[in-house]
Amino acid sequence: MKLLVCALETSSNIHLKELLKHMDSNIELFGIFDKNLGPATYDLEELAVMGFVDILKKLPFFFKLKKEMAKLAKDADKVLLMDSSGFNLPLAKAIKKRYPQKEIIYYILPQAWAWKKGRIPKIEKYCDKLCSILPFEKDYYSQKDKITYVGHPLLDEITSFKTHLSCNNKIVFMPGSRRTEITNHMPIFRELIKKIPSMEYILIIPSKFDKEYIKKTYGDISSFSISNDSHASLKQADYAFICSGTATLEAAIIGTPFTLSYIAKKLDYFIGSRLVKLPFVGLANIFFSKMQEGQIHSEFLQDDVSAQALYNDYKSMDKSQFLDNSAILREYLQEGSSLNVKEIIQS
Repeated sequence: MKLLVCALETSSNIHLKELLKHMDSNIELFGIFDKNLGPATYDLEELAVMGFVDILKKLPFFFKLKKEMAKLAKDADKVLLMDSSGFNLPLAKAIKKRYPQKEIIYYILPQAWAWKKGRIPKIEKYCDKLCSILPFEKDYYSQKDKITYVGHPLLDEITSFKTHLSCNNKIVFMPGSRRTEITNHMPIFRELIKKIPSMEYILIIPSKFDKEYIKKTYGDISSFSISNDSHASLKQADYAFICSGTATLEAAIIGTPFTLSYIAKKLDYFIGSRLVKLPFVGLANIFFSKMQEGQIHSEFLQDDVSAQALYNDYKSMDKSQFLDNSAILREYLQEGSSLNVKEIIQS
């Protein structure tokens, strides 16, 4: 089987790597994905886009890329799209226009349930099989026969969980992966560690960042131990302070108590808060609200983020209750997704 793949995000390629562990050896991949996973048609690193201005500059390139990918679909038995709805949804439309009978599978669906629900009819129109990684997501779609909850990919990637609270005197700090997130959080984290003495402070820095970028973006990190392995570090840590994102769900699944904080540009936050109508920012909290279970961790946003506020939450959190809720969350998510997605692709 020849499978045309479009996986533009780093996280998508992590999920794709897990998926390939289960795929039959006769599956031939081509398209856009990490070249370490196979002979990609396009180099993923060249497609990296950071910031609105960069996107505008590269629009002609991406229009051309969409046309080329749509042409490539001619030689594919099936098409697998992963995340990146800004590119993949127009690509699905272009492929369906050229080849109406070509089966298109979408894995890691756009978060249309959070905002832009108007995209859902388009997703259903241009895609044949929808692989949902959120148990509640199916409720938002009208064509129930197309969408399947396949489990969550983090349960493929995280296979070891805490069964009791640790006491290793280690605290993990995850200030995000975007420059603005990092520069906003690091001064607060440097102030925060002064309030929690006699601990090892582990700073998670993505391995893709070079020394010059780290020096310019993170500032003084001399008080921290550096790690590139978030899962292993979270498993060892007694507690974590995490900028909003997938990392918060990773910590919740592992069972490491944490406090979520997020500081965006004021205009971005103003616009986002009016587009996204959700009671929480953290995915684990969103899941718990869907289960009518309340809240699993605290959230501090914008002006509410301070070293004192984060410290107070660290001291007051019921960490035993958090550990119990972590087990409830894993039960809710059920299982990893890659094996089920493999069955859908090869059926």
